[in-house]
Amino acid sequence: MNIAVLGAQWGDEGKGKIVDLLTPHFSLVARYQGGHNAGHTVYVEGRKFVLHLIPSGILHAGVRCLIGNGVVIDPEALFREVDELAAFGIEVGDRLVISDKAHLILPYHRELDVLSEARRGERKIGTTSRGIGPAYEDKIGRRGIRVCDLVDTPELAEAVRENVHARNQIIRDTRMDWQAVYEQLLAYGDRMRRWTADVSLLLDDAVRRGERVLIEGAQGTMLDIDHGTYPYVTSSNASIGGACTGLGIPPQAIHGVLGVAKAYLTRVGEGPLPTELHGAVGERLRETGQEYGASTGRPRRCGWFDAVAVRYAVRVNGINALALTKMDVLDGLPTVDICTGYSMGERTLDALPAEARTLAACTPVYESWPGWSQPTRGVTRFDDLPVEARRYVARLEEVTGVPMAIISTGSDRAETIIRRDTVAGHWFS
Repeated sequence: MNIAVLGAQWGDEGKGKIVDLLTPHFSLVARYQGGHNAGHTVYVEGRKFVLHLIPSGILHAGVRCLIGNGVVIDPEALFREVDELAAFGIEVGDRLVISDKAHLILPYHRELDVLSEARRGERKIGTTSRGIGPAYEDKIGRRGIRVCDLVDTPELAEAVRENVHARNQIIRDTRMDWQAVYEQLLAYGDRMRRWTADVSLLLDDAVRRGERVLIEGAQGTMLDIDHGTYPYVTSSNASIGGACTGLGIPPQAIHGVLGVAKAYLTRVGEGPLPTELHGAVGERLRETGQEYGASTGRPRRCGWFDAVAVRYAVRVNGINALALTKMDVLDGLPTVDICTGYSMGERTLDALPAEARTLAACTPVYESWPGWSQPTRGVTRFDDLPVEARRYVARLEEVTGVPMAIISTGSDRAETIIRRDTVAGHWFS
């Protein structure tokens, strides 16, 4: 059985922990989109690991980790991550496989990203300025450079020359030397070659042999380039369709979809967030939940659980079950609210509007539920949760339409409730 794990909100839901938790039940973990703007954090026995490109299954010996063609790769970021893991005693060795069709993020992409964001002024997106967007632009513009291109050929030299020339036409105060970029790419190729393969073919062979594949998404559904709060979105398909195009697998190869959602809500960067809290409660969620970006350190905007957004994610992804994370962050609050709809004047909306400006004008319609004073941190059995917490989870199941198969009660992989009685219970064995 092959399962996809993806974000059901605006990213930062805790996908890294969930993928790490499930990895022992799978032979391969495959990442299908995004770049090193992702920050998947995993805690193991007090040790913190932050993974940006390499799939979160890498911490488990014997598991192969695949980076699909839908990912854009900054070679320097990749090498840095490999070296940091080695310093922790984790050698990727031959367990890492990179698609030969994956596109590269090059130095001029980072420059163009910063320039593009600056030109937007008040309409800025709030990107990480790591070159992800411009790399995807080159991919769609059919001028991108892929991993398979990193060999000393006239074609690569010409592509680099043209791209650097275009950069120099846009950024005139400094000049980039295309030959230096070309030589740098050849050096990248020398180091990456041992990890390069046809990921689509490798996955097909593995599935035919009966191996189980865990598919890992980055960002979240509400940041999807097609289905998110456009234009305040990422540059790739974070939703389930991206798994097929980003790994070269057919839809029928995916047997289940596990969405990941926080027990409250966060967002980094610009764009509408109807349930955003600006006062003391929002600050409390941020500080208790340590809501600062794993990639950038930026403070996250915090709000109450938005069931409208999660229902939308359930629908467009075909989510079978949810993993609910950071339940313990709500401990001690007198009440916890759930947004079940949006109000616009005299109208009540129970579905997500297409326009970001319309969503920004919406007022959330809340249900208020009693909080709990008994701590949930470290609880591993659902029946041991405070009764108010159990009722909160039950209501989230009702308003989202899917069961909460996993409930995270702390940052460590051991601080987790796995509900094997849910529809997704057999995925964990």
